[in-house]
Amino acid sequence: MKNKIILIFLFLTSFAQAQEINCRVTINSSALGANVGGDKQVFTLIEQAIKTFMNTQRWTTDQFEDKEKLKCNLNINLTKVKNQYSYSGNAQFQVVRPVYGTTYETILMQYVDRNFEFSYAPEERTMLFNEQSYLNNLTSMLAYYSLIALALDYDSFSKLGGNPYIERAFNVANLAGNALKGPWAQGSDLRSRFYFVENLRNQIVNPFREGFYTYHRLVLDDFGNNTLEKRNLVLEYLKTIKIIATAKPQALLIRNFFDSKAVELVNIYSAADKPEKQEVFKLLSQIDPTKIETYRQILK
Repeated sequence: MKNKIILIFLFLTSFAQAQEINCRVTINSSALGANVGGDKQVFTLIEQAIKTFMNTQRWTTDQFEDKEKLKCNLNINLTKVKNQYSYSGNAQFQVVRPVYGTTYETILMQYVDRNFEFSYAPEERTMLFNEQSYLNNLTSMLAYYSLIALALDYDSFSKLGGNPYIERAFNVANLAGNALKGPWAQGSDLRSRFYFVENLRNQIVNPFREGFYTYHRLVLDDFGNNTLEKRNLVLEYLKTIKIIATAKPQALLIRNFFDSKAVELVNIYSAADKPEKQEVFKLLSQIDPTKIETYRQILK
């Protein structure tokens, strides 16, 4: 298991070694049609450059075995060309963690970035990144998501273990926000990058993050032992989430949890007795009513 030793440091992407992340990257430019400036082969170059950044930047001093590397999927859908080298669209970012002792993988993060904008001019193609200053939006977004992914991963292995990565992601967001505003800045859409990291830093949300450790390390990683006890731990966690959701309505972090875990929660309670199923269904329906039909499967 990973030794979670933290050291904050500055790197340039082009000199870093692959360590923590294994990210699959795809770019879909079909919505752009024939209105694409320049050679469409540029999207192959962008896809490879993003993949290289995500998989060669080193963010920690910990040694990750191949099986421990954090699996990510970044699917970018480009919908507009702003000029010859500037594009915009949306991106779906997913982070997956293995459940120890099984072949099962659990989703830590399932997030849609509705404002994925970047430029890829010739002078920007070296993909340089500096944690202490803003250089460009593309590498800032990729660094931000890498650090958020690591924060959630470390949180799942130790209580509040992701704190250093959250602070570094906040610094990236703050620098980009000062330069660009938009989804990096406070006052933007509540589903924006700013509010995801704001939720992680908010003291009100700390019990959610502490329970995130319980859910993954004490429940999923050991679910085969005393499943009734494990389901009770999940139930207590859901009650904690309900309290947080009442105090912080529309918290993006909580929405992300249920977007990632809805089907998994159904599976966890599939073998529960009828009263337990009814209790958890009622609770989930109150916290996350948008997925009530998914949760109704618990009652079967």
